[in-house]
Formats: sequence, C-alpha cells, structure tokens
Amino acid sequence: MSDFSLEPAERKLTARPLTQDFPVDAILEKTVWSESEQVILLDTQSSTLPPMSVATKASLRWSNHYVYVAFWCHYSVLNVFEDEDTHTERWGLWNRDVAEIFLNPFPQTSHRYWEFEVSPNNQWIDLEIENRDRVLPNSTWNSGFTHATSLNERAGIWTCEMRIPVSSMGIQQIRAGMLWRVNFYRCEGKGDDSQRRFLAWSPTAQLNFHVPEKFGWVIMAD
Repeated sequence: MSDFSLEPAERKLTARPLTQDFPVDAILEKTVWSESEQVILLDTQSSTLPPMSVATKASLRWSNHYVYVAFWCHYSVLNVFEDEDTHTERWGLWNRDVAEIFLNPFPQTSHRYWEFEVSPNNQWIDLEIENRDRVLPNSTWNSGFTHATSLNERAGIWTCEMRIPVSSMGIQQIRAGMLWRVNFYRCEGKGDDSQRRFLAWSPTAQLNFHVPEKFGWVIMAD
C-alpha cells in the first residue's frame, strides 16, 4: 500500500485488474473496457468540456506486468503526418492529432515520469522525462510498448489501445493498492497552438502538459 493520501479535489481513477493479458487491437467494444471506469478529458486551460466534435474519454486497466490504456476520440477532421513509416518513433508527434498518457509509478519522485503518445494513424513516440528546472526528454529510451488505432469515419471517432510493460519504468510487478500519478491528454487540430485544442483529464491551467503537480492518481484496485 502507498503512504500517500489523496486530497479531495484531486482527480482519481480506479483501475481494475485483468484476469489475463491480451494483444491490443483498438477494438474497444470488448468487455475489458465496457467494465472499466472511464474518465472525460477537459480543456486543459479552462477546465471546461470541449465541443462534442472532439469529446474524449480514456480508461486504464492493469495486469501483473502491463498497463493497458484506451482512448475514445471524437473528431471532424484528422491532422496527421501523412505517408510516413509507423514502425519507428516520430519526434514532434505532438504537433499533430495525438492521444497521450503520462505515467509516474513513483509519486515521491514527481520530477521523473514517462510519456506515451499515439496518433490516429498509429504513429508513436515514448519518452522518459526528467523535469526539474526544464523538461528533458530522453528519446533514446524504449519502453517496448505496443499500440493500435482504429478509425470509424461514419461515427467520427478514432480509438487507441496501448499495452505498456511496467518493467520499462523500473517496476517488477503491479500490485493491488499501488497509487501512481497519471494524466491523460489529447492534442487536436491544425495551425499554431492558439488554433488547436489541448485536452487533459486533470487540467494544467496552461498550454503545457508537463505540470506533474497537476497529475491525477490511478488506484490499482483489487
């Protein structure tokens, strides 16, 4: 069990354990996700609900050795890097449409956390972050996480599913009762930052996702 106590105003997500691992395919109608707690992303500056055209939900489950993440992202027009290899990391992925999760399994060390991003066309990047006086991303770090996306043009929604090996973050095994810091994010739209939308589960009150003191909490339930 963690020694940390949660403040009433802090975002909290209860993540249920899985009975078995599975390969990700971004098909989120499976029971794993229909039985999970889902959170809604807000405008990260104003903490208000975004338009329905970009409504976004996220969820998280866990097994002994993996964190599973799901995103449901409504859209009207997609903004992605076209005709590029999806088998290698894409630096600057956050300059296009992307779903992101920041994870910190060690709440006592708030300046160090891990970032995972996936775009609608399944491009990706994972980063180890050191954030003291400034953000220092380590792009040579490789988590080995797997990911998939699916596009439903008729419904105007793209979905994303990730499977993150926790050994890549220095965790031997997840146990019930663990408390981790977490935030879910989404970047959407074209143009400069003033023309785009930036969403967060736990809003940062600024156009900057790297605010670890604003991260919420995920509780690894029994």
